[in-house]
Parts: sequence; structure tokens; C-alpha cells
Amino acid sequence: MDIEQFREYCLAKKGVTEDFPFDEVTLCLRVMGKIFAITGLDADRFSVNLKCDPDYALELREQYGEVQPGWHMNKKHWNTVDFEGSLDQGTLRKLIDHSYERVVATLKKTEKEALAGL
Repeated sequence: MDIEQFREYCLAKKGVTEDFPFDEVTLCLRVMGKIFAITGLDADRFSVNLKCDPDYALELREQYGEVQPGWHMNKKHWNTVDFEGSLDQGTLRKLIDHSYERVVATLKKTEKEALAGL
């Protein structure tokens, strides 16, 4: 999955926007204003920081060399996923979906209702 496929997949989800809040090369994807994916556009390899359940994060890191503790993030809740490694598109989508769902689960009731209405 390349950066454009990644962006299109994320932006097709309900309530998702993108921005560059930190600088001109750090792309953040948000659901209802909350970040669920971050990537650097200037990196040598395409990788993405994705939110993850702490226990599942540990399992993924043990199972896949492409999944590492989140770089510059809370390593308990974030993984850095190498999108140029051997993970197939289905697995990458599953990890994106999991991150999106983790953030949606933390939204306030009014935000969840607004998301459902989109």
C-alpha cells in the first residue's frame, strides 16, 4: 500500500479529515478531530503510527517485524507500522481499521452521534 492508497483508504472512512498540525511533512489523519494515524512524508521508508490496544500491540510486535513500538508516541498505545515491508494490504487495512475504531471508542457521546449522522 503506498501513501496515496493509504490516504484514500483513510479518507473514505466516516468523519475523517487530514491536516499538517506540526509541520509541512507530518500528515495526521483524524476522526472527529482525534488523531488515529500519523506519517512523515519525508521519510526514507513509508511507515505509519497507528493507535492500538496495548495487549494487541504486543502481539503484533511479536508476530510481525514490520510492527514496532510507536516512534515519538506513547509506546503502550501506538505502533509504527512499516508499509513497505511484507505485510499484505488486508493486514494493513485491518491495522488502520483497528486504530480508527480505537479512537472512535473514545469519542464523547455527542461526537459519536454526530459521526453516526454523517
